[in-house]
Amino acid sequence: MDRIDSGSRTIAASPETVYQALLDRESLEAWLPPEGMRGRIEHWDPRPGGGFRMTLTYLDASAAPGKSSDATDVVEVGFADLVPAERVVQKAVFESEDPAFAGTMTMTWELAAAGDGTEVTVTATDVPSGIGQADHEAGIASSLANLASFAETR
Repeated sequence: MDRIDSGSRTIAASPETVYQALLDRESLEAWLPPEGMRGRIEHWDPRPGGGFRMTLTYLDASAAPGKSSDATDVVEVGFADLVPAERVVQKAVFESEDPAFAGTMTMTWELAAAGDGTEVTVTATDVPSGIGQADHEAGIASSLANLASFAETR
């Protein structure tokens, strides 16, 4: 599991605004699910050592079977590092009986001022082999587009 998936996007919002969107429960539920999914956070503890549990539900499960059930991906996420307006590091574990989805994936969200906006770079390391790279990077790009739409209206 040494594969690295990534994506980046410049968002027309300050690093502080983007960071807030990464650490606010309702905001995360609104923008994190990629296209074709909706999300629900079941518990929330936004501090280093804390985390959240999110259930992502496919709007059309026939096109993309879930990791946790036919229609869902359930992920337990821990906050490993939080640097205000600079970085959020998450440790994600999928709930699945399939060993292809086992292990802990690290998602690092780096924020850097870029003119009047923020360059957001997402790097996923130790990606489980069951997650297709092209699909994962498309999901990251979709979440970044959602984050941009969300943060740019704040």
